[in-house]
Amino acid sequence: MAQAAASAAQSAAPSLSLPPSQFARLQPHAYLLAHLSPPPATNQPSIRANGRAPSQFRVTSANTGSLTHTNGSAVVRLGDTTAVCGVRAEILHTEDIASWSVSRSTESSSAPTNKRRKLTDPTTKPNERIDSKDEDDNESHIQDFNLLVPNLSLSTGCAPGFIPGAPPSTLAQSLSHQILTLLHSTRLVRAEDLRIWYQPPNLGPEDLECHNENEQMDVDASQEDEKNKEIKAFWVLYIDVMIVSLAGNPFDAAWAAVLAALRDTKLPRAWWDVDNEMVVCSDAVSEARKLTLRGLPVSSSFCVFEADAASGWRAVVIPDAEEEKELDDSARKGNQRRWILADPDGYEEGLTQERICVVVDKEQGGKGKTVIQKLEKVGGWTADAKELKALVDISAQRWEDVRRILNEQC
Repeated sequence: MAQAAASAAQSAAPSLSLPPSQFARLQPHAYLLAHLSPPPATNQPSIRANGRAPSQFRVTSANTGSLTHTNGSAVVRLGDTTAVCGVRAEILHTEDIASWSVSRSTESSSAPTNKRRKLTDPTTKPNERIDSKDEDDNESHIQDFNLLVPNLSLSTGCAPGFIPGAPPSTLAQSLSHQILTLLHSTRLVRAEDLRIWYQPPNLGPEDLECHNENEQMDVDASQEDEKNKEIKAFWVLYIDVMIVSLAGNPFDAAWAAVLAALRDTKLPRAWWDVDNEMVVCSDAVSEARKLTLRGLPVSSSFCVFEADAASGWRAVVIPDAEEEKELDDSARKGNQRRWILADPDGYEEGLTQERICVVVDKEQGGKGKTVIQKLEKVGGWTADAKELKALVDISAQRWEDVRRILNEQC
């Protein structure tokens, strides 16, 4: 009986090994390091704890037109991170802009000189003149009058640290500022799409001498349109982004949702009613027009995981000369001590300090060269120029995938 009881007690004794889920919570740094650095004898590649390769992004999906009471909307899912974006367009009258009269007088005084310079320069092509003028208008109108107003919210219960109804967190304000800065630096939205023009009728005495009405309309269109046209109002785009599920890398998901929503945005046909002195919009859906965006800048985020980084599971010890020599020998033997992880999830973000964000676009709709719109590296100094160039190549491939996903919806 005693032997049977002892054997039963031994069989009921708990095992000393920990399941992977508990090991990941108790020693997260060692858990991720064990996945990224398998034993050399196994000849296995580095695999992250989530099963992805270091340069592999999570599965991305997009759906546009999900919100019915907006001018454009999109839902983008990047793994378990989901962002919902809605674009609302409102009219801003020029008479409500305090600095509008000052800007008009400045433009009128400088416009003849600029126009004369552009027309008399033989090295300037017609398309270059239009693009230069358009870029100047974007700088002066979209930024000065705040025609693009992004706002990102994390107070949706998307993660345990973000309580519904709480005031905007520091992360939410930072992401909103990053989106606004990227909208301005990439000049994604054209100023011409946000202007509401008014063409006054030409009632000069020379018009009464013209007997052909069609001919007179042609003369007015070719000679007097640009002279008499004036801007009566602007469209202001309120870009609201809500993160409904947060599992790491919120900026890439939010920016992809902004891109998809702007590609889906339609503005109604609007004109100035002289009798009522107000802007009137057409209810016909067929007359609404889409935004003509400038390119497709795609964001790709990375983080750097260091094997020797200080973490909670071991103390920070300054190595002596022998230890430094051993580290140098291991580096020469090809033992990897750090990894650059693409599209980090929430678990990996908590174990890294250095972050890299690369925003690229391609000329001529993907057939031209890759253009770097933004390259930001914060929190460390381990990634060198060679590795940054490799990340640009990975971001260019990511651009192809995102364009294919958005083209299937828009």
